[in-house]
Amino acid sequence: MRNISDIIEQHLKNILQQGDGAVEIQRSELADKFQCVPSQINYVISTRFTVEKGYLVESKRGGGGYIRIRKIEIIDNKRFYHMLMEAIGQSITSAACDNIIERLREEGIISPREMHMMKAATGRVISAVPVPVRDRLRADILRAMLTAIFIY
Repeated sequence: MRNISDIIEQHLKNILQQGDGAVEIQRSELADKFQCVPSQINYVISTRFTVEKGYLVESKRGGGGYIRIRKIEIIDNKRFYHMLMEAIGQSITSAACDNIIERLREEGIISPREMHMMKAATGRVISAVPVPVRDRLRADILRAMLTAIFIY
């Protein structure tokens, strides 16, 4: 059985697909609809609708406040490549790395097989590396793979 976070995420993604790639919601209304606390909505949005996953989230607090979620469309591979490089920076967590790799698969840039290979190369295999170095090494590996995908 799916949990409430999965259900809320799927609901928002359905709205995004049916519309123009953007959804504007009020946190309290969505919490009422799913009979959960508003912080649950915050959790779903902050963990499931990240830049690495291809979403831009804007919010306005207050009485007429809203949360706007937009799917970031890839218009130009060169620009997308540079955006990914900027997002990776000098280090990247395992979760953020997986999100980027999954986005590449969703966009059809890599195959399922390539996705699994990239996750294997940036995942547990580097767990033997000391923690302070691990995220930097993961970033180096991911940047090298992205360069091979987009440049060559």
